[in-house]
Amino acid sequence: MKKIVALMGSPRKGKNTDIILNSLLKGINKKDYSVHKIYLAEKNLTCCTACDSCKRDGQCILEDDMREIYDLFDEGDVFILASPLYFNSVSSLTKIVIDRCQRYWSLKCSLNKIYRKYKKRIGIFLSVGGADFEHDQFQACIKTIDLFFKSIDVKYVGNYLVSGTDKKAIWNRKDLLEEVQDIGRNIEKTSCFYIHR
Repeated sequence: MKKIVALMGSPRKGKNTDIILNSLLKGINKKDYSVHKIYLAEKNLTCCTACDSCKRDGQCILEDDMREIYDLFDEGDVFILASPLYFNSVSSLTKIVIDRCQRYWSLKCSLNKIYRKYKKRIGIFLSVGGADFEHDQFQACIKTIDLFFKSIDVKYVGNYLVSGTDKKAIWNRKDLLEEVQDIGRNIEKTSCFYIHR
């Protein structure tokens, strides 16, 4: 059975980001995939201190819940990262996890070790922003997510981005919820997509 790792990077459970992530997960065929959803706000996560200890052996010396997330990164086949848009970037919760992936950069670039390069793994980014639609409002996020997925050897295959949630919340946009659920239903066939609503 393949493993889906879904990271929920909003501190607001049951709100826009969580709802859109749940809609995608609702479409997943549970016979083929086990789903591991992590609410980052419920985890004890420490900021990277740039101590460079990971340059010695590719391991992070910080003792917190990131160890559980590292294990899921090692085992996962499909990665779904959901974050609200905060100041045109990902949430601070999401950024803590991304920064803690320095260990993978050290493993590959300082220690010249292969991580998961030969295992087919895909990644999808979901994000919601309160402001009205702007064609470039998610661009800073996308670059960050691209580098994050590269660090854990995941092929970045898609973005589902929603603007204007301050005026019209996700739960009032059934068409979007159905569309993102279809992405979940077809996760096995997913190829590159960029959807901005």
